[in-house]
Amino acid sequence: MPLLDWLNRGETVTVADHVPYRLLEAADDLSFGDKDSPNMLIHGDNLEALKALLPYYAGKVKCIFIDPPYNTKSAFEHYDDNLEHSQWLAMMYPRLEMLRALLAEDGSIWVTIDDNEAHYLKVIMDEIFGRNNFAANVVWRSSDASNNDAKSFSLDHNQVLVYGKATDWLAKPLARTEAANAHYKNPDNDPKGAWFSGNLSSPKPRPNLRFPIASPTGHEIQPPSNGWRWKKETLFEMIKTGEIIFSKNGTRLIKKTYLVDQGGLAPSTLWDDIEETGHNRQAKYELKKLFPETTTAELFATPKPERLMQRILHIATEVDDLVLDSFLGSGTTAAVAHKMGRRYIGIEMGDHAKTHCAPRLQKVIEGEQGGISEAVEWKGGGGFRFYQLGATIFDADGNINPAIRFPHLAAHVWFCETKTAYRQPKKKSPLLGLHDGTAYYLLYNGILGDKSVSGGNVLTMPILKSLPPHDGPRVIYGETSRLSPERLKTLNIVFKQTPYDIKAR
Repeated sequence: MPLLDWLNRGETVTVADHVPYRLLEAADDLSFGDKDSPNMLIHGDNLEALKALLPYYAGKVKCIFIDPPYNTKSAFEHYDDNLEHSQWLAMMYPRLEMLRALLAEDGSIWVTIDDNEAHYLKVIMDEIFGRNNFAANVVWRSSDASNNDAKSFSLDHNQVLVYGKATDWLAKPLARTEAANAHYKNPDNDPKGAWFSGNLSSPKPRPNLRFPIASPTGHEIQPPSNGWRWKKETLFEMIKTGEIIFSKNGTRLIKKTYLVDQGGLAPSTLWDDIEETGHNRQAKYELKKLFPETTTAELFATPKPERLMQRILHIATEVDDLVLDSFLGSGTTAAVAHKMGRRYIGIEMGDHAKTHCAPRLQKVIEGEQGGISEAVEWKGGGGFRFYQLGATIFDADGNINPAIRFPHLAAHVWFCETKTAYRQPKKKSPLLGLHDGTAYYLLYNGILGDKSVSGGNVLTMPILKSLPPHDGPRVIYGETSRLSPERLKTLNIVFKQTPYDIKAR
């Protein structure tokens, strides 16, 4: 597959590996609502925040939506959107790599963009997510009126690139509309309800499906040029059940396709109905209503409307699924996810994480009735936790930060070994878990209750006997081991020394 090249690409593709793992520190004074809420609002650089999330949420996110800076060479109030092309690609590449690692196998990612970088973004997303996993390029009408002052074309749309984590990802159907159902009628008062005349012809020429049908009026009905869609026995059974009927004059067959048997509608890639998916001006109205004291000039230049996010989350998620937006901006994704009963993680590096996102989510929890609230019957409730980036797990010399507690290092070790999210057990234990038949242990921070200098972090035979047993292979992390290499091999144990053998720092 062709790869996109740019200045410093070689350095860019390794950036994600060198980003330090940091702690996420809760800020109770900025959190709101239910204290046990899983919803997260993170203030900080999204590259470091995504790395901090990996040990806990790798492969867990059902839908990722991002609205990154478009690199339009214009000055935005809340973003530096004047990045040089190579810098823009260097900014996006490692973030997309981490987003893919966080995405669930049955999940999807949606990225809004305009023509300045859309085609370059498509190429690097093909590389990172796989060209076969490309699902759609949705054209969304972002403007409710054309710009008559435009020197050439009036730019009235954005693009939304959609990828599944796997090739078999499918969009959820949309509810049927009155227009889609208009051609279903019930002229014969069929008890099954409205229907329309469906296709009787085989999609491909099939000589064995070419046979005549005698009608009750004595007419011989010839097959379509490709033959009937069904073999003779099946077709006659459908005539018997009334699914296929004869016309009144007996000269043709009619296949009844019933409305009651139809599912939802496959989403179109053209979203031009502003009543359904909103537009940028509407999004500004929504923000202005939430923050009436803020001048229009201080609002985001191109916020996304709640209706757009409602459409995306309807297609990509179910209730209680996890949604992630690492360019949270004005907070629309989190607000809509909250109203639709989805869990969410929002990341925003600017001060508006505190001035816009947190206050907006507070209003949602209090039951504000803007945006999609009425459509989804939102009444309020729930909560979110506010987090900021804390200390790194390792210092500049590669030593474990003394502030790191057992659960933090356990999550890091587990992710480095398995590339899966860590689930902290209910009871404290040096056994991190089992993965593909191997048990992983961590001796650290006095997990065994040892008050000695080593704190039980040294592997000895007494310590080994005190560990939760496992019949298969074991990997044990600790400060050092008093067991010989031969003894470890006999016991089917791989010992790894902290911090030197901990990878992915």
